[in-house]
Amino acid sequence: MADIDSLFKKPNLPSKTALLSKKRKLEPYSAQEALKNARLDTPKGKGKSASVTDADTELLDGDGDDGLGPAGPALPGGQEFDEDDDEGRFFGGGVSRREEEILDYMDKREGEDAGPEKIDLAWLRKTALGFEKRISKNAEMRGKWEDQPEKFMQSEAELDEAVKGLSILSEHPELYEEFANLGCAASLVGLLTHENTDIAGDVVELISELTDEDVDAEAEQWGVLVDAMMDADVAEMLVSNLERLDESVEGERGVVYHTLSVFENLASQQRIAETIATKTPLLSWLLKRLQVRESPISQNKQYAGEVLAILLQSSVVNRKHFTQLQNTNGIDILLQLLSPYRKLDPAKGGEEEELLENIFDGVTCLVGEVEGREKFVEAEGVELALIMLREGKMSKPRALRLLDHAMAGEGGVMVCERFVEALGLKTLFGMFMKKQDGQATEHILGIFASLLRALPAESPARIRTLAKFVEKEYEKIGKLISLREGYAARVKEVERGIERQKKEVDEEAWEEYEAEWFSRRLEGGLFCLQLVDLVVAWLCAEDDGAKRRVGEELRKRGVGISVIRETLKEQLGGLEEGVEEGEVDEEARHVREMLRTLIQFL
Repeated sequence: MADIDSLFKKPNLPSKTALLSKKRKLEPYSAQEALKNARLDTPKGKGKSASVTDADTELLDGDGDDGLGPAGPALPGGQEFDEDDDEGRFFGGGVSRREEEILDYMDKREGEDAGPEKIDLAWLRKTALGFEKRISKNAEMRGKWEDQPEKFMQSEAELDEAVKGLSILSEHPELYEEFANLGCAASLVGLLTHENTDIAGDVVELISELTDEDVDAEAEQWGVLVDAMMDADVAEMLVSNLERLDESVEGERGVVYHTLSVFENLASQQRIAETIATKTPLLSWLLKRLQVRESPISQNKQYAGEVLAILLQSSVVNRKHFTQLQNTNGIDILLQLLSPYRKLDPAKGGEEEELLENIFDGVTCLVGEVEGREKFVEAEGVELALIMLREGKMSKPRALRLLDHAMAGEGGVMVCERFVEALGLKTLFGMFMKKQDGQATEHILGIFASLLRALPAESPARIRTLAKFVEKEYEKIGKLISLREGYAARVKEVERGIERQKKEVDEEAWEEYEAEWFSRRLEGGLFCLQLVDLVVAWLCAEDDGAKRRVGEELRKRGVGISVIRETLKEQLGGLEEGVEEGEVDEEARHVREMLRTLIQFL
């Protein structure tokens, strides 16, 4: 039986950058190479078949030494061969010089008049009709000659050519709506189930091109096309197609890459990302793909981690669905994938490092939900993160960020308790007293605030935490006030810049800049200043000795405890802005109550 797969072989999978910036091109035809490869070999046997030898070639080229010119003897009497013989006799072409000039002029005008094909609605309708005809013809030929592939090979090649020809639509997104209205989007999706995986692969690549963020399409144009594809179950079919692909086959490995690219494109819209995550088995497939052992890490495995992180970041619905996958503890699987990096580092700048980042991002999103925190604690995620803090290098800052997110908020109490039980206080305070970069210091302060807020009063875990601040004559409080001084100075500098800008802007326009100015203050150090003051306020409320030490440290710097109170008041004011009656955000309500209580203590 003929092998029709050979008709649709794909080139090597390029890098991600190349895939986004370059389309596959047909290598130009080389006439010189074709002539070089053409041979007339001397036949075997004693027959008198005609043949061409090297000597004959020299004669034809006129390079021999027999006195003959090119292609035959010289003209008699030393005459020159006239290619433009007016009479058209003997060596002439039968056309006079004047007629030849006219014909040349007409050929030139004809080429100019033809020009490039205009891509418009008329072209689209004509192309769409041809596309649908090729689909129907191929289906008919396959049904009629199911056991004789050579009979439907031609229709298969024509269909594949028609699919590739539609890629020009990515340069004309204004035609997307009509393409969808003509039913071509649905027909295209239908080809994902084609028996020939190479045709299905070309369809995947085309959908990736049409939905790519680099396409200069309006949101409405993109939305119409994608909605038509989603109505045709494109997400379900793409996942189903993934199940039948074999990545050990070069061409099919590329199809997997382009399929992941499509999901990345579609996930840019939250509602579509939620449909993909909750209505298809893609999350399970991604987990399964990530568990495949590889060395070195392939581009597809890294991309699977990236798509998973995107889906988890896009929606609370997706995160909750992930934690409830049947017969799968997704967080446990992700932690197992991170486990090898508790001491080892991946090669810098490669696919493995990017995969590590993506998995950390995914787990960090998941622990933001109560269900995710429960699974995280069950899977001993706190213990793994602490090992990374003690022994890791590249994983260390990522583990610190993960713990900060897991311990924050109302649902963080279980993580905070496990953190203290796992002897995390010694590790955390040891890091605090050493010099850290700005990001690490911010996460350490965030963990301090979460511990003081979440741990129950009079509980052993809370008492142990307070004891760490009190020990060695309150040295940690001295470090906190020192940090506060630095953050306050940075915020003052930003505020001076804002004041200068206010003088250049009409007072009526200040409201337009409020959000920008507040953002600049947060980035300039206000966020960390608020964290420090929140921790200090808790310590003052819990321990009289701590309150005295705070007062002493502040007086050394020419300020009083009132500056901490003012910081908390500003934070409370920001939370109370725009609060409506009947608000159901319990988290925000608890934070406001906490701030009011701490302000009273101060």
